This record gives sequence, C-alpha cells and structure tokens, in this order.
Amino acid sequence: MKKIKSVKTQKENEILLFGSGKKCKVLVIGVFHGDEPQGKFLIEDYINKNPESGLYFIPCLNPDGMQMKKRTNASGVDLNRNFPTGNWEYTSYDEFFGGERPASEIETKFLIEVIKELKPKIILTLHAPFKVVNYDGDAKEISKKISAIIKYPVEENIGYPTPGSFGTYAGIENKIPAITLELDETCPVEELISPVHKIFDMLESY
Repeated sequence: MKKIKSVKTQKENEILLFGSGKKCKVLVIGVFHGDEPQGKFLIEDYINKNPESGLYFIPCLNPDGMQMKKRTNASGVDLNRNFPTGNWEYTSYDEFFGGERPASEIETKFLIEVIKELKPKIILTLHAPFKVVNYDGDAKEISKKISAIIKYPVEENIGYPTPGSFGTYAGIENKIPAITLELDETCPVEELISPVHKIFDMLESY
C-alpha cells in the first residue's frame, strides 16, 4: 500500500491518503475529531497487516487536533461541521464551531478533493464514543452487515442536529453511502482490532 496524496496542516503535520491502486472504491477515514484517536491505530494496524488491501485509507484527518488532544483542528473548527452543505450555519465559537465559512479548513478541502478524485462508492468514518452504526444516504444494508460484526445497533439518526456534517455532505447531498462507526471509547483499542478489521475485510468485496 502506498501514499497516494498528502497535505500539510496548519501545524505542519501531514494528512495522508493510502491505497494500493486497486479498483475497490471504499474510503475509510479515521480521526475527524482529535480526541477520538482510535481510528488511526486501527487503520494503521490493518495497513501493516494487509498491504495489498484494495481499500483506501486516511488514517488521521485531524493530526493537529490529535496532537493537542482536542476535538477541533488547530483553528478551533469542528471538521464534522465544516462541510459545504445546505444546512451549514455559522455557530457560536465552541467545540462544535463550524468555521467562518463552509470548507474553510485545510482538512475539509483535502477530503473534498480526495472524494472528487476517487469517486468512492462507500465511505466509512471511525468515531467514538456512542457504540452505534450511524449512516447517511443509501447505506442501511451495509450498516446492518457492520452491526452484525461489531454488535452495535444501527441508528439512522444520531439524535442531535449536525449542520455542515460530513454525513450530510457525502451521504445525503452527494449520494455516496456514508457510515459513521461510533466505537466504544471505554474499550481498550486492542480489543477493537478483531471486529473492526473484519469490517474492513467485508468492505473489500464492494
């Protein structure tokens, strides 16, 4: 598996896209929020064990936030509220701040470019801590398969408004089935390797 594309963040950290160049069109993304680091570990472990995987991976979308151990990026923007959607709105400057304008952030722009170039059929993002399989767009059946592996319930609605979210951008407005796998943050990440890697293996067939 090789580095296909990268960009430097505000703090000069690197966001990387990996892939083997195969025709499988599934994109997996870790660490939208810097205080949810599980995805980076799980993705990098899978890449090391499966270098010929046909999936595409962004192990860590928000390395600055992870470095600072905070939800937002270095500019204080919640990347999962920064996408150019019909429901984006300017909000108060807190941990859910969606930015000064839609797609204002390096990280958001990078992911939008990746999606335009790859044209993925499915996108899976790894979050924490709610222990659910949430989805946007035509992803119910795939979400059920993921649920059967990890034993989390499938939830179409996360239960609170998310203006400018990635799920709305990808799943609703761009018609790319988008799944948000909310992992158990109280569980040692090593115990998540088996079910999450089985999910990745299952996605290889799409």
